[in-house]
Amino acid sequence: MSFRREKYVPKGGPDGGDGAPGGDVVLVATRQLHDLSHFRHKHHFRATHGGHGRGANKRGPDGPELLVQVPVGTEVSDADGVLLGDLVREGQRLRVARGGEGGRGNVCFKSSTRQAPKFAEKGLEGEELWLTLSLKLLADIGLVGLPNAGKSSLLAALTRAHPKIAAYPFTTIDPNLGVLYLGEGTAVIADIPGLIEGASEGAGLGHRFLAHIERTALLMYVLDGGEGPEAWPVALDTLRGELGAFRAELLERPAVVVVNKMDLLDDAGRDAAEGFLAGLDWASVKLVVSAQTGDGLKDLVRELTDVMAQARAAQAEFEAAAEAAQAAEILRPAEGRLDSFTVDSVDDYFVVHGVQMERLFAKADLDNEDAVAYLQQVIERAGLNDALRRAGAVPGDTVVVGQSEFEFA
Repeated sequence: MSFRREKYVPKGGPDGGDGAPGGDVVLVATRQLHDLSHFRHKHHFRATHGGHGRGANKRGPDGPELLVQVPVGTEVSDADGVLLGDLVREGQRLRVARGGEGGRGNVCFKSSTRQAPKFAEKGLEGEELWLTLSLKLLADIGLVGLPNAGKSSLLAALTRAHPKIAAYPFTTIDPNLGVLYLGEGTAVIADIPGLIEGASEGAGLGHRFLAHIERTALLMYVLDGGEGPEAWPVALDTLRGELGAFRAELLERPAVVVVNKMDLLDDAGRDAAEGFLAGLDWASVKLVVSAQTGDGLKDLVRELTDVMAQARAAQAEFEAAAEAAQAAEILRPAEGRLDSFTVDSVDDYFVVHGVQMERLFAKADLDNEDAVAYLQQVIERAGLNDALRRAGAVPGDTVVVGQSEFEFA
């Protein structure tokens, strides 16, 4: 609240400027980070306040954005588990908390009947919330198979990765990554820990494992050649059944099927493997390989070079559609007009619900008589008093609006 004070201007009018909004908190995806470990020791983030309004109609400076960097591939959910955003591109931004709104200076309340308003509005608090950040791997090719199918050995044979390899199930308990050189470019391969029946319902560590498969452009099903022809259809049905139960769209992804451990098969076994693979019409590449000896790996790399571009294009199209749908989902609802409110009778008091009405009361300086008089005029025009009378309120009843409590009169 301020009034113009200049020499030879004895009755200067109001000139109190508006307060500025506080800074927003914005998450920004970056490839400079590879995990979420930096949030282990710092998990409170607070943007700065906006500047106060000043005399001479000077508006305060806006509070700057607080940019919080997260790795590409981070999913952001609120405390109730509602997905707020999925940051899958370098530089992608997500505003997770809006800064508070600045209050209006007294010059905004000047009128022909109120030429010297001696009050101003208070600012509103900014948003505050807890977030859950989940990181999913971004890989081009995901190796999917039952435990001990040889996925880690295949990853090591195709790339320079050094995953733990042993002859027992669940040697891999965290996804491993490797880079495969394909002609002119490269592809990132993720060795997803083994899936078991019931993984889509959380059996084993199913949900942790399956979550990483969502981001892969191409799925490579790895079957254990040493288990014999009778086991391959069962294993493949189990894998595709769990993927489909987790997310049906995964069954539409471009797919490669390899029967690994060729070195354990005789000529009849290899013929049986090739015959089995020939019947899989839904797979774009079907090969018998050996990660141990390297047989068939050159053919596999050549085939992957041909199908990878198509798989990436399909994945980009899918992610663009998903991002558009997500943007539509997280649009905030319209805050409505001042006269859009409801009055509920609760026990022996009345509660007023309405975004704009609650904001009006929150910003009012209730210790200032002039501000209270202005508030009374506004709510009378909005019809709040009439609505309270229709709801059964009589003088002396308690009325609650937002965080404020009043006596109806």
